[in-house]
Amino acid sequence: MGKFKAIVVPEKGQPAALGEFDEAALMDGDVTVAVEYSTVNYKDGLAITGKAPVVRRFPMIPGIDFAGKVESSSHPDFKAGDSVIINGWGTGETHLGAYGAKSRVKGGWLVKLPQGMTSREAMAIGTAGYTAMLCVIALEKYGVKPGDGPIVVTGAAGGVGSVAIAILSKLGYTIAASTGRAAEADYLKSLGASEIIDRAEFSQPAKPLGKERFAGGVDSVGSHTLANVLSMTKYGGAVAACGLAAGMDLPASVAPFILRGVSLLGVDSVMCPKPRRQEAWARLATDLDRKKLAAMTTEIPLEGVFEIAPKILAGQVRGRTVVKVG
Repeated sequence: MGKFKAIVVPEKGQPAALGEFDEAALMDGDVTVAVEYSTVNYKDGLAITGKAPVVRRFPMIPGIDFAGKVESSSHPDFKAGDSVIINGWGTGETHLGAYGAKSRVKGGWLVKLPQGMTSREAMAIGTAGYTAMLCVIALEKYGVKPGDGPIVVTGAAGGVGSVAIAILSKLGYTIAASTGRAAEADYLKSLGASEIIDRAEFSQPAKPLGKERFAGGVDSVGSHTLANVLSMTKYGGAVAACGLAAGMDLPASVAPFILRGVSLLGVDSVMCPKPRRQEAWARLATDLDRKKLAAMTTEIPLEGVFEIAPKILAGQVRGRTVVKVG
């Protein structure tokens, strides 16, 4: 037992700070992991800045996902040396999280790193990319096919949006990317988008029914944006919703549902059952272009989280940010 480097939120209302954490204070679990990489998600930004009460236990090491190597395990599925991934399960909120060199968690929360994928690549994908894959799978299982028409991806330059575009493009879909950052048009086209839509088109109150434009959508924004996407979805289409960057409200009408048979598919990544997680990570290993992943990824040291956190909340971070922890 010893101390390790970690970002810690010491008490409610107190700022997060980089320091040392005693390994003896790690929480209960049957697998201890040496954390190699993490990432910065929207929820991490909230935890670091204190903008929302994401952290519900103190002291807390934030960080909702990590990839690393098992140091010790009493869980039957894992042994020392195994490379593993965690996403969610309250990590960084109610259970000590990823922004520290070690973590002790329940083995049922872990997924083995897919063969051929590095820990760094896994966190370049991170919870945002894993959520994007869950959205794509939800659309596929609903029956939305590449030939049905374009898929709109909102918040397109962010983590979920960037990975969703790259995956959908490889699978043969036509993609319309909605963003408030016109300067990112070339970046989004390099990922596979064929049309760039100014997010202002989706920011005003939605009509009950708009012109049918999209066979489906991946939405990480919520509020008026999701309402507008639903109103513009074609007959029998579906929208996978996974985020609330613009708000938790949904000021929509029932018209798309009862007049066009549109479906709203809710996608949760935090408590998602393990078989679906394993399916998503297996698909990410085959259906995400690694060159596109590398092009959308930047790496920062652990202390760099403090600078990135407010930027991700302001929508100023493009693509994915990998945090080198251990």
